[in-house]
Amino acid sequence: MKIALGVEYQGRRYLGWQRQHDGPTVQASLEAALAGIAGHPAPVVCAGRTDRGVHAVQQVVHFETGATRPLRAWVLGTNGGLPGDVAVIWAREMAGDFHARFSASQRTYQYIILNRRARPALLDGLVSWECRALDVAKMTRAARPLVGEHDFSSFRAAGCQAKAPWRRVHSLTLRRLGEFIVITIRANGFLQHMVRNIAGVLLAIGRGQRDSGWAAEVLAARDRRMAGATAPAAGLYLVNATYPARFAIPEPAPLADRIRLWGGAMTKNDAAAHPR
Repeated sequence: MKIALGVEYQGRRYLGWQRQHDGPTVQASLEAALAGIAGHPAPVVCAGRTDRGVHAVQQVVHFETGATRPLRAWVLGTNGGLPGDVAVIWAREMAGDFHARFSASQRTYQYIILNRRARPALLDGLVSWECRALDVAKMTRAARPLVGEHDFSSFRAAGCQAKAPWRRVHSLTLRRLGEFIVITIRANGFLQHMVRNIAGVLLAIGRGQRDSGWAAEVLAARDRRMAGATAPAAGLYLVNATYPARFAIPEPAPLADRIRLWGGAMTKNDAAAHPR
């Protein structure tokens, strides 16, 4: 039997998704909890590995088991063995050809920036913080050349193990919600640190340190040394992966709804708000 799970987590105290020998990971925590319910080791496959400090609204995983359990047991029972910053939010029995990674056609990430004078306390480790006013319109113009299929060598980590640097970005948008700026990027796949490096370039442009044409210049250079600083991991969220409709994977609640609750920041006018 193949079971798929939707998992949300805060990444700030983990070394990332993938199991490692030298510290806590989300995968290791989840597999340990699942083994307690299944009665046997339950290695999982995920839609997309996240790095140290990165969060997930809905990470989709699958595992195989011979154990017969109600679907609610895979949710409630597994959560009983998980730390408070990781939770299974749904479980589905899947067709044999479902694969959490290879069945996904697209993945969506969001990068959340708190743009105000004062640093965050309640949201420390959950958002990126920028104290200087950011020009969202300028950042939006700068982002447009990144949409489409390109060689993203300038935006990949030096240690990225992907065989090829080409990725197709289907959409890249920016939106201000009160004191928050949300960068949303949807693509067929991502290179290591690709979203954080794109965010770093757009932040430099938004601060006025670079002009709006710089993002296109960095892309064309195909050289990581041209892209500048990598944005902090704290602001990055894996939102979801997109699958064929026949798999009936649930859609997660919009992250924007959570941001409204965080800051009470959503108003009738989403125009740029100056930092306080």
